[in-house]
Amino acid sequence: MMNARRTPGGLGPTGRFFGPGELRLAVLALIAEQPGHGYQLMTRLADRFNGTYEPSAGSIYPTLQLLEDEGLVRAEPAEGGRKVHHATEDGLRLVEEQWEEIERLWGRAASRSQWGMFGEPEAAEIVGPALRLVKAAVKTLAHAHGDPRVAEGVLEVFVDARRRIERIDAERRSS
Repeated sequence: MMNARRTPGGLGPTGRFFGPGELRLAVLALIAEQPGHGYQLMTRLADRFNGTYEPSAGSIYPTLQLLEDEGLVRAEPAEGGRKVHHATEDGLRLVEEQWEEIERLWGRAASRSQWGMFGEPEAAEIVGPALRLVKAAVKTLAHAHGDPRVAEGVLEVFVDARRRIERIDAERRSS
């Protein structure tokens, strides 16, 4: 992958989900919601993204240490030798001040989780033909030189396909 920054509101060419400082803010927001140890926070973050983002120990534990060093969280020993992280007053204040940015992060999480199935290997069986269909439509329209009959025909194919897919979904739901 190329090494470029994420564009606002989405992924950049790197495929990285978080831009500078965003993972720190997301982890702090999770801790402010509910204290937890590293593995719990990794799981909660993955759940928030419906599995489309899987944090690693190599990203979470240094982030927790940074938050602790900054005085935004405090770690308390728990059973099993784990440390449970709690937001400090400064951490809670920062979450409140940065709430709009945090909401954007969670919005991105919701948007990514809607598309999460496309990360599955079986998705190629659907996505490949769908993309080829769109490519054929665009090519046909480009060669039609504005002929409205061609545009109407292509539109009819898409409308028919959508209706057929919706029928499949309705049948699935009724059974």
